[in-house]
Amino acid sequence: MKYTEFKHLLYSDLYRINGIISFNSLLSTFFRRGEFRYNFWMRLCSYTRSDKIMRYSLYFLARFILNHLQYKFGIRIQPTMVIGPGLFIGHFGGINVSVQSKIGKNLNISQQVTIGVSNRGGRKGVPTIGDNVYIGPGARIFGNIKIGNNVAVGANCVVTKDVPDNSVIVGIPGKVISKMGSKGYINNTDYDKNLKLKK
Repeated sequence: MKYTEFKHLLYSDLYRINGIISFNSLLSTFFRRGEFRYNFWMRLCSYTRSDKIMRYSLYFLARFILNHLQYKFGIRIQPTMVIGPGLFIGHFGGINVSVQSKIGKNLNISQQVTIGVSNRGGRKGVPTIGDNVYIGPGARIFGNIKIGNNVAVGANCVVTKDVPDNSVIVGIPGKVISKMGSKGYINNTDYDKNLKLKK
């Protein structure tokens, strides 16, 4: 990962929170929002781990701090996983994402969410989450399934099958109830335009 990619990921996460890209906003959000603090150290771990020199120096410090925050905030999203820009953690606590999962851009993830592996059966494996997905509190997503783009997963929903684009899915087991998707839940996604203006 290059520094420009790290910076893009970090500022896209920041912009999802308050719609502002600036160093002052970065500092204030870092100290005010534990969820963003987790994002910062997770992204820094990914960046330093990919650098031949920093992998044996700064990475160990970043990883130590991230491990501490995992226990403090109850968030387990590993820096080695594939996760796009614009990650928004609404509230910390009880968030567990399988390291093999693949997540697109602009994910909203709430407290008590599990994105996990299924160890047997026809859906053995881990989920792939599309772009602009909202996952409500307490939702459970398991197995080798695909959650499409612009999907809203309702609170406490259990998802074990593919979900098409633009769906709203609720219940146990999850059922699609509309095609309104995640519109209104996923905000502040025009960070690429604003990042270009900052250059």
